[in-house]
Amino acid sequence: MKMYQVDAFTDQPFSGNPAAVCVSERPFTDSVMKKLAIENNLSETAFAVGSNGGYELRWFTPGGEIDLCGHATLATGFVILNYFEPKASRISFRTASGILTVTRNGDEYSMDFPLIETRPIDVSEDFSDAIGCGVVEAAIGYRDPILLLETADDVINLNPDMGKVKELKDGLGLFVTAPGYDGFDFVSRAFWPKLNVDEDPVCGSMHCSLIDFWSKKLGKSSMVARQVSKRGGTVKVEIIGDRVKLSGKAVLFATFEMDDSILF
Repeated sequence: MKMYQVDAFTDQPFSGNPAAVCVSERPFTDSVMKKLAIENNLSETAFAVGSNGGYELRWFTPGGEIDLCGHATLATGFVILNYFEPKASRISFRTASGILTVTRNGDEYSMDFPLIETRPIDVSEDFSDAIGCGVVEAAIGYRDPILLLETADDVINLNPDMGKVKELKDGLGLFVTAPGYDGFDFVSRAFWPKLNVDEDPVCGSMHCSLIDFWSKKLGKSSMVARQVSKRGGTVKVEIIGDRVKLSGKAVLFATFEMDDSILF
């Protein structure tokens, strides 16, 4: 069986966010999925089970299963639409976060994700202490805190103490953001040390809450965001009712042959 490694939210290899993708008509055991995620040591490994446009999709980090992942969904859609169902233009996935879709438009892929509403929270000293930078304001979605910094440079140059980030009481992840530059509406970075992923290079699902946060500030429902990790990536984001359209490009980095006897 083949495993695909795809760089998502980019059209250039060695940038964007890498995800491993496994597609099969036979189900994987939880044990195998956990072991492969640890073996790959990427921020996410995606497992799609099904055929003919309908798949069950699950995502695993080296630290365990998660309930929503943008870049690995985009990567899985890219793999299926190019190598399994090349005549199709749209794929649906049954996931822990409901039905998610990936639609191909030329060399761009759009995903239909849930909108995550945000609300203000107090700026705790623990936040500033963990990231080593002053925080202008703080908010939270259904789980993960969002910290607003003053400038894009503050986000770019941030060097958080991952031990202290891991000890924060709220959420599994920590998102930092600031006003954008050069045509980008906002910039961001995402940290997940609680899931054994210090930094997620381009986190699609984070933008489901960031678009709500920034739409309240900018009065816009459609934006272009830049995640300013070392690898970097661009995400187009649009609010449509209670859903979010996330769009970006992807590029195949590598394929690997795995022995079926160790998988099933």
